[in-house]
Amino acid sequence: MAMERLLAEISRAHFPRPPATLEEVAAFEARAGWRLDDDLRAFYLHCNGAELFEPSPESNYSILPLAKVHRARVVMRGRDEDSAGPPSWYALVDCQDSDYVLLDVAGGRGAYPLLDGWHETYPHRCRRIAASFSEFLERALDSEDPLFWLRK
Repeated sequence: MAMERLLAEISRAHFPRPPATLEEVAAFEARAGWRLDDDLRAFYLHCNGAELFEPSPESNYSILPLAKVHRARVVMRGRDEDSAGPPSWYALVDCQDSDYVLLDVAGGRGAYPLLDGWHETYPHRCRRIAASFSEFLERALDSEDPLFWLRK
């Protein structure tokens, strides 16, 4: 599904926040040290975070606003050091109970893959659950709320 249709679906049936400004996007990129890929840029200029299916705090998919997107090791382990996880992993989606979907920006170009940041196995076992944010979003919206990567 094209990103435009995914964003329209979020606006129609979910809980988006107001859009980020170009200045907020630029400030985030300067702080983080990496650029949003095309999918993420389109999302954040459409809505600066969103809850899918249920409003906060009940949402299984709480896509964080730019101001809350930080290194996963800081969010999940409280310290910004290599023993707490790779510096290229960022917490992007809060899934409740200290679990996150992580964005891996190590590649630096094109779409960034997304990983399962289950707090019990982080940072040792974080499997890829989507090759891009648009793939993640499409699969999340199709899930009807359960975390799609946990289905058997």
